[in-house]
Amino acid sequence: MSKRISKHQDIDRFNVTDILANAIIEGMQEKKASDIVSLDLRNVENSIADIFIICHAESRVHVEAIARSVEEFVFKFLQQEPEHKEGRENAEWILLDYFDVVVHVFIKEKRDYYNLESLWGDGELQQIAQS
Repeated sequence: MSKRISKHQDIDRFNVTDILANAIIEGMQEKKASDIVSLDLRNVENSIADIFIICHAESRVHVEAIARSVEEFVFKFLQQEPEHKEGRENAEWILLDYFDVVVHVFIKEKRDYYNLESLWGDGELQQIAQS
């Protein structure tokens, strides 16, 4: 973990995190993802990321299309690739880890089962309007 050098750099990091989150959300909206939420974990002690962005789809093909769209939008706006990817094999839950922001694209049944929103209930939940 890096040392905090100045308050100004911390503000810049939050801005980049928010820009990243917005690009992710746009990628989800482009492919008509369902029930998009942003779960801000920046004030949660020992959280594994700053923000989780969660959505779901009704089919595995749609899950894959949403994840691919997210990657395309993030690369287009920030030239950034995910640090880690998981779940493409069965496309029931694809995770894209951008370090500060972690993307979860679920098939509806898996989202209901894992219920990340309640698991990280201390975070600030924001429902994202469909575009």
